[in-house]
Amino acid sequence: MDDEIKKNIKKVVQQVENRASKSILRRLYKKAGRPVPLDHQLDTESRRVAARAHEVIAERGKKVWDELRKVYVKADRKREGPRE
Repeated sequence: MDDEIKKNIKKVVQQVENRASKSILRRLYKKAGRPVPLDHQLDTESRRVAARAHEVIAERGKKVWDELRKVYVKADRKREGPRE
């Protein structure tokens, strides 16, 4: 895939993530009975939330892959039998 296409797709995905997190934040503020911040403040906060979500997903994803590798290695060793 062309690098320019990848950049454009990434930009669109980031915009969607930011809009979604902004919408969720706005709803949470209203639900808590707190005043909703100004639009530019909400934009900044939503970008922070989206960035943090990426960090959490990346960290958890690494842990999941590590656990899957351990299970695979353990199963592979069982199939081979005891080593002498």
